[in-house]
Amino acid sequence: MKTVFAILLVAFLFASCANKSTEQKEEAGPWDHLSSILSQIKEPVFPDTVFNIMDFEAVADGKFDNTQVFAKAIDACSANGGGMVLVPEGQYFTGPIHLKSNVNLHLDKGAEILFSTNPKDYYPLVHTSFEGTELMNYSPLIYAYKQSNVAVTGEGVLNGQANNETWWPWKGSIEYGWKEGEPSQNNPESRESLVSMAEEGKPVEERVFGDGYYFRPNFVEPFECENVLIKGIKIINSPFWVMHPIKCTNVIVDGVTVESHGPNNDGCDPEYSKNVWIKNCTFNTGDDCIAIKSGRNGDGRRVAIPSENIVVQHCNMIDGHGGVVMGSEISAGVRNVYAEDCTMDSPNLDRAIRIKSNSKRGGLVENVFVRNIEVGQVKEAVLKINMHYGAYGNQEGAFVPQVKNVTLENVTVKNGGKYGILIDGDANAPVEDVVLKNVTIEKVKHLYSIENVSKIEFINTYMNGELVQYPENKAANQ
Repeated sequence: MKTVFAILLVAFLFASCANKSTEQKEEAGPWDHLSSILSQIKEPVFPDTVFNIMDFEAVADGKFDNTQVFAKAIDACSANGGGMVLVPEGQYFTGPIHLKSNVNLHLDKGAEILFSTNPKDYYPLVHTSFEGTELMNYSPLIYAYKQSNVAVTGEGVLNGQANNETWWPWKGSIEYGWKEGEPSQNNPESRESLVSMAEEGKPVEERVFGDGYYFRPNFVEPFECENVLIKGIKIINSPFWVMHPIKCTNVIVDGVTVESHGPNNDGCDPEYSKNVWIKNCTFNTGDDCIAIKSGRNGDGRRVAIPSENIVVQHCNMIDGHGGVVMGSEISAGVRNVYAEDCTMDSPNLDRAIRIKSNSKRGGLVENVFVRNIEVGQVKEAVLKINMHYGAYGNQEGAFVPQVKNVTLENVTVKNGGKYGILIDGDANAPVEDVVLKNVTIEKVKHLYSIENVSKIEFINTYMNGELVQYPENKAANQ
């Protein structure tokens, strides 16, 4: 009898412990997962061997074409087990630079790489992407394809030399130097043709563009790489997206300064990528500071790789369309985004946090967690979620986008602009579970405009000095 009692007692205690363990797990907050993500992301380690480009007959006069110099130095570094390709003080003109495994391209203080603005220098065409659609196009200015352990580091400057006379007019906007009658990416045989090819399922190797199609190249693009580091450098005057890790795993962007006010000059666009850590950076851009993406329309659904585990810490956002943004090329989805301890402030910053898609894009965005953000000034909204984002005409389709589980906590805003919260959900899939906790927004014209949201909570949230009280499960404008 005693034995039976002992067995029952042990079983009871085991069940009790199991229940407590389950309860503890259920009580764990979303931020508890952050340390697990960061523990997976390690800086690549390189051998101490140094390959100085001056030993490969580089010329630092800002005019001599050093394209082959960089290629030879990188080849030698990679062939000998890897290390640092050193760019000493001076100005170095070049065409595209292609990195290889175990190579760290390092720019000393005072070093500046000036990239050619002649499109023909970016041949042969490579497998790349334009606005979320893969294609064969001009090489990115710095490119790594299917490599591991690659880096661009140092205190120097990468200068794309784009302006209203080179690269930027291809956008087709008068603001950026385009003139009526000139060609641009908006020519029917260009952007529309590329999108049609993708929707028809044409293989990427058959989507051949380049000269005559006016698709600007990305600046720094690791494509299908693992263990990537971009650290310390300054990047200016980009033709298109500035940093674009696509189909990458384990990426660190640390202490980078972006100053580039051209069209589509997003600061950093992780796409189809996992475990991306963006920290200690300053973004002063012509488009979104950080824009997390996962492919456009049919091409995104073909690739079907969500961007996940994206961490943004200790960054400073100045000009831009948005501080931390998800979309609009987001068809494969985004999940597990963490942004904390950032500052955002500029009369030219439109929104702080933004999620954008439409029923052509589709995609599921879930688990977006933001805390400890200080906002000085934004134009339109502190938080904007738009499921009817419009660009390039009609954007209605059969792929209803979804947004679930978005939390802003400990956010202070001195000048909130037009709206504190602006949400335009889709009636067929209302936005779910938005929480604002300990948020204070001052000098905002309208507290909120909220449509098609199934649940939103304001916890200890003040706008214009008043505690926000919002009726549950109702669309409202105030």
